[in-house]
Amino acid sequence: MRLSNPQAIRALAHPVRLDLIEALGGIGPATAAQCGRAIGVSQASCSFHLRQLAKYGFVEEAGPGPDRRERRWRLTDRHLGLGAAGEVDPEVTRQLSRIVVEREMRRVLDWVERAPSEPVEWREAARGMAATVRVTAAEAAEIKAAWHRVLEPYLARDAAEAGAAAEHDRRQIRYFMAASPLPHHQTGDTDEHAEQD
Repeated sequence: MRLSNPQAIRALAHPVRLDLIEALGGIGPATAAQCGRAIGVSQASCSFHLRQLAKYGFVEEAGPGPDRRERRWRLTDRHLGLGAAGEVDPEVTRQLSRIVVEREMRRVLDWVERAPSEPVEWREAARGMAATVRVTAAEAAEIKAAWHRVLEPYLARDAAEAGAAAEHDRRQIRYFMAASPLPHHQTGDTDEHAEQD
């Protein structure tokens, strides 16, 4: 789903609603109570925010589950993204982007704090990587497309297995790619690569 409606984007720009989108993507169709347990929010709050997400087409009713008394919800589209830059109000984009980036940075910092107590193989697999390269806008778009191609098989597998019991050696890892063009006065003539722990 490519978002360009300012009202829909503003509706999505709420931490609980973003948590609900992620929870439904991971556990599959779920009730407000199940979502509440997954994200640590009350059932009443989840019900309200799920209805708001449904109003703008992000989620829909999934039909009854084993307990027919509770409404279940599912994502309408597992792939959410903003429309082309020229189609979306830059200020609305800035507001949503800021919330998303702040959430991702909290996750990164949380991992930094937890990493010393994690198994060596996970610490090694989750080491961060940063690189500064000189590219054209078209080349930057190619890098982004390549990133999507790498993750797509794993995203497809997760979608096919949504709600199934996880394998014991698999765990969720959050990947977040951010391309941050530097101001012109900060760009140099050489490429710089750095890997961080």
